[in-house]
Amino acid sequence: MLAKNCLGTRLVSPKLLRTSLRSFHPSVVKFQQQSQPNSKEPNIEPKRRPLSRVAIGGSKESTNKYYNKGSGLEFATWKAVVLLFVVGGIGTYFFQKEKTRLHVLREMEQNRKIGKPLIGGPFTLQDTKGEKFTNENLVDPRGKRFSILYFGFSHCPDVCPEELDKLGDMLDILRKNNIEIQPVFITCDPARDTPEVLSKYLEDFDPSIIGLTGTYDQVKNVCKKYRVYFSTPPDVKPGQDYLVDHSIFFYVLDPEGNFVDVIGREAGAIESAEKITKNAAAFIPTKEIEARQKSWLGFLYK
Repeated sequence: MLAKNCLGTRLVSPKLLRTSLRSFHPSVVKFQQQSQPNSKEPNIEPKRRPLSRVAIGGSKESTNKYYNKGSGLEFATWKAVVLLFVVGGIGTYFFQKEKTRLHVLREMEQNRKIGKPLIGGPFTLQDTKGEKFTNENLVDPRGKRFSILYFGFSHCPDVCPEELDKLGDMLDILRKNNIEIQPVFITCDPARDTPEVLSKYLEDFDPSIIGLTGTYDQVKNVCKKYRVYFSTPPDVKPGQDYLVDHSIFFYVLDPEGNFVDVIGREAGAIESAEKITKNAAAFIPTKEIEARQKSWLGFLYK
């Protein structure tokens, strides 16, 4: 019930006030729980909103272009790295190849310097067609064709046929390697090895082999120039039987007719052909070497 005070104002009765507070109490408690933080839970910072990727004063399209440009730059960097490795690998390959070539070239130069006073020189013989053949025929003006000389004789029982068979195998390999080669067979037995005899004898081995013969003095001269030993007697009567002993070597000459290498009997056909192939790949004409020695890379050719 409502009561009035001395001023005439209506007052709420205590009973009614307790009833109203009882009904309002749960809402007040719930509001207090929500407004007051729980002391047992850890302090969690409020989640920050990510910064906008749109530049101030710019549009979204221009910003996307900027990021796309950055991705392209990163891709270009990777391409540059790959290109660097490829170019470096190719450069290393050609450097090693040129290094090997220069090594073979130095060996050829050393043999050439030794060979000038010791091995090779002017000579005159005739081939199986009766035409003159001199040391000038060993020179190739194009600077490509190598020559290989072998000294033997057609009545040789075993060594010469074996070496000529090996020469035939060498020529087959060199042709496959695109190496131009001029094979020459010089007899140490001019009394029996006439042009006709040599022509028929060499048919059994390789048709490209050039057979050379001459007088005894001519053969002796060329054997002396190439330091070939042979024991053919100087005065042989027709039908006389005799033995011939000689050196067993292949002499390799470069396109300028200079001695550059020697191949012994112990070397096989594959090994010998590979040796000539390396010499052919490393060959540089003398004039070109002299020009390179005067260039800024001259130290490589000294």
